[in-house]
Amino acid sequence: MKKASLLILGSLISVITNLDAAQFTLDTQKIAVSGLSSGGYMANQFHLAHSKWVDKVGIIAAGPYYCANNSIKEALEKCVTKRSIDIDKNLTIQAELYSKNAEIDPLEEVSNSKVWILRGKKDKTIASEVTDALFTQYQNWLGQEQLRYINDRPFGHNFPTLENGKECEESTSPFIGNCNYDAAGEMLNFLYGPLLPRTSQATGELISVDQQQLGGSAAKSLAKEGYVYIPKTCQQGEICQVHINFHGCQQNQETIGLTYITENGLNNWADSNQLVIVYPQTKNSMFMPLNPKGCWDWWGYTGSAYATKAGSQIMAVKNIVNSLSKYIEIVNNNDEQ
Repeated sequence: MKKASLLILGSLISVITNLDAAQFTLDTQKIAVSGLSSGGYMANQFHLAHSKWVDKVGIIAAGPYYCANNSIKEALEKCVTKRSIDIDKNLTIQAELYSKNAEIDPLEEVSNSKVWILRGKKDKTIASEVTDALFTQYQNWLGQEQLRYINDRPFGHNFPTLENGKECEESTSPFIGNCNYDAAGEMLNFLYGPLLPRTSQATGELISVDQQQLGGSAAKSLAKEGYVYIPKTCQQGEICQVHINFHGCQQNQETIGLTYITENGLNNWADSNQLVIVYPQTKNSMFMPLNPKGCWDWWGYTGSAYATKAGSQIMAVKNIVNSLSKYIEIVNNNDEQ
């Protein structure tokens, strides 16, 4: 067991009173990841890279592991609107090769996970065949009760919520849909459930952390600041679990401020169920590596190892989560991960 006193880095997003005196306990023995679009691809990559550590995964509007095959051309032609993806001969074989070479955790570890997938029928960005391929790929590794796929709802390319965002069928920024559907709750209840009801308003604290300091040299393609949502119960000493959520393209703080973080509904469920939500952030770039829309790397703009443990963004986010142990008490140390 490794423990340390609390210290929060970065500027405060909301007023925090006597936070330095609070006692936090994070259980990081197992963690969860989720994401939308490019964030969904990253959640999948992070899961397979660290399936010994990650056992709960939520993916909205994304495709199978290594879909882009380290190519932006293939990403656009095959992993967005392409009508046919060869799972067995290409993508799963690549995952098996990475597993054999210890570039990702053994694929056998994936069988210990639960995975929730969603794609809206009105999605104008990601074709149904793409998310179907993701579902098929996970079927190779998971039992039926561990995998859920929702693909019959009239949602656009967005994160569906009860009441926030634009019209539900829209696939435009900020990619949050007012759908009378609580995707955050449906996902979390399947992955963790059954959970206590969500709070009507998020009452915890959202803080910013220095991703460059916590993420180390691997964080070069990330923004200076990332965000962590901490429920009051966690501040008061409850043991809390860690859930990483990856935003999609054009959803980072640089592009839409805190809209995605505050309106997707995850924080409301975190409040009543002792979940600390980590929101890592990309940065927009018009130079190399080119990333003008602030997407997570699922095609190789940070290097050919992007989908493995050696991928810089995967390394950086892992470092950020593990580095929280320097500032927040933790239950389990992941130095062996």
